Amino acid sequence: MLKLIIGNKAYSSWSLRGWLACKQSGLPFEEVVVPLYDADWDKRREGDEFAPSSGKVPILWDGDIVVWDSMAIIAYLDEKTGGDKFWPTDVAARAMARSMAAEMHSGFAALRRKHSMNIRQTFPQQRPDDDVLADLARIMELWAQARARFGGDGDFLFGAFGAADIMFAPVCTRIVTYQLPIARFAPAYIDAVLGHPFLQDWIAGAQEEEWVIEQFETPSTR
Repeated sequence: MLKLIIGNKAYSSWSLRGWLACKQSGLPFEEVVVPLYDADWDKRREGDEFAPSSGKVPILWDGDIVVWDSMAIIAYLDEKTGGDKFWPTDVAARAMARSMAAEMHSGFAALRRKHSMNIRQTFPQQRPDDDVLADLARIMELWAQARARFGGDGDFLFGAFGAADIMFAPVCTRIVTYQLPIARFAPAYIDAVLGHPFLQDWIAGAQEEEWVIEQFETPSTR
């Protein structure tokens, strides 16, 4: 059976992506949650299970095969399940979905740095910094293009829930947590993502966690 090692569900955005990929695959997997930055964190991340990723989560084990980084996990599970669960079948839609997922993977540093994920909180609204607003504007542009061109009658970016939605799911949680300004069309998409059964399971798990990381319990990490 697959084994996925993840960090705290309340805070770990990359863990959320890896976990959603495993859920989307439909394959059974063992979930191992390790608390980030606790007293045993440095020692734990030096263990054999973490060595390939240098202690980073998520990390996926499939027998002796190891995969880390959420995009690599998506690619591995896509191949393992026949290539029909993560990306649109239409060539143009698939190209756009992969480009958007890659941009999310490598970009939007201001949003990530200044508004870290915290699923258990809703902070008072305040004007984001200009670089965060620029990130949000680009995200709104991408979402609007995907929905207009390929969303069809579905609720998600390319109609059905897939890899692009997985990559942007933590952004949806951040928008709610920090009450960030978004385009008029975006709440319906965010509601669809956060209302998805997979996200509901993750959010419930986050609410049940006892761990609190103080550095993520403030409205901004500027």
